[in-house]
Amino acid sequence: MLTPEFTAVVEYKARSVPSDEAPTIVRSHVYAARSEEGLPLPSLVDLSMKAAIYNGVFNIKENADSGVAHTCPTGRCSWHNFSSLAVCSRCVDITSYVEMQCADGKCFSLSLPNGPALTGSGGQINSSVSNISSELHGIQPSILRFTSLISRDVSDPDSASATECSMFYCVGRYSATVQDGVVSQRMLAAWRNDSASHEDSFDLILKPPESFSDKKETAVFNVTHVAAAAINSFMTTKFTGAGGVNNSGSVFSSDIVQALYDTSNLTRRIDNLATSMTNNIREQDDHMSGPAHGTAWTKETYVHVRWGWFAFPAALILVSALFLLAIILETSYRDVLIWKSSNLALLFHGRGLHLSSPSGQPVSQLSAMTSRARNIKAELLQTPEGGWKLTQEGE
Repeated sequence: MLTPEFTAVVEYKARSVPSDEAPTIVRSHVYAARSEEGLPLPSLVDLSMKAAIYNGVFNIKENADSGVAHTCPTGRCSWHNFSSLAVCSRCVDITSYVEMQCADGKCFSLSLPNGPALTGSGGQINSSVSNISSELHGIQPSILRFTSLISRDVSDPDSASATECSMFYCVGRYSATVQDGVVSQRMLAAWRNDSASHEDSFDLILKPPESFSDKKETAVFNVTHVAAAAINSFMTTKFTGAGGVNNSGSVFSSDIVQALYDTSNLTRRIDNLATSMTNNIREQDDHMSGPAHGTAWTKETYVHVRWGWFAFPAALILVSALFLLAIILETSYRDVLIWKSSNLALLFHGRGLHLSSPSGQPVSQLSAMTSRARNIKAELLQTPEGGWKLTQEGE
C-alpha cells in the first residue's frame, strides 16, 4: 500500500563538484618574437605569429576563441578573472566621410579625406594606413591603424562602406570555460597604455592599476620594442593594398586584402584577428608567468530525501496508533474479554456446543479455556437429520 510513497522518498541526483585535478590555460606577461629554437628575431615576425595573423583574417567561422591552449582533465572546467598580455582592436564606421563623384545617378569616383579612393567600375577595395575618425584619436595604435574603403559596385552610391580600425597591445581580464571539451573565453575588461608606441626605441610597458589586476599576479606587462616594430611593419605591408572584381576577373594586391573585401562584417573579422594574435602571445613561454589555474568539475551522485513524501505514511501511522489506542480504551471500559483469534472461544461459547469447567461455571478467560481444553475430549457425530455435530464425550 505504501510502496509508491516510500519509493518516492529517496531520489538519486547528480551534482557538479570540484575535481582534485587542476586545469590550466595559457597567459603571458611578455611578448618578444623568437624563432622555433627560442632565439630572438630582430626586425622579423616569428612564423607562429604570422600563422596566427593569417588564421585570424582567413577564419570565416571567426571562432579564434576556441583555439586557445588549455588543459581540462574532466572536459568541464572554468577559470575566473585572470589577466594576460593581449591584442585589442576597435573599429568605427566612417561611411559618412565618403566623398562621391557621380553623374546621372551613377558614381565614377569614391574617396575618403586624406585616405583611400576608388575609381572606375565594378567591386573594389582600397586599404591604407590613415587617420580619419576622431573617435580613434585617443587610442595609441601600437600595432596598426588602417582604413578600408569597399564598394561592391563603384557606380552604385549605396554600396560604398568605409571602416577605420585601430589595433593595439592591451592587458585583458578574462574568464573562460570548457564545456564538453570545447573551450570558450570572454574578455571581461581591457586596459591600454596610450603613451606606448611602436615607434619608441624602448619596450612598450603596460602597468594597469591595482584595481584592474589581481594582486596575486604580476602587474607589469611589456612588449619588446623590436617585436613591436616588426609586427607594425608586417601588418602595415599586409593591410595596405587594393583590388577588385569585374567582368574580366579579380585582382587583389594580397590575400589579406582579398579577405577584407570578402568579409561581410569587417569589425568582427578584425576582432577575430586580435583574438588569434592574443592566443599566440599567450602560448609563447615567456618564463615569467605560468598558466592560469582554474577549477575542473566532475559529476557526483548523491541521495536526496524528499521529506514531503513522508506526510502520508506518517499520517497513516498516527491515525492507526490513535485507532488502536481508542480500541484499547473502549475494550477496557466495556470489560471486553481478550480472546484475540483463538478458536477455543468459539468451542466454549459457540452455538450448539457448550464446554464448561468441572464446576459447571462458564469459562471466560483464554488461559482458563486453554487449560480446560487439555482435559476435554470431543467427537464429531452425525445427527438424525443427517448433519454433523461436534459433541463432548459423555454428553
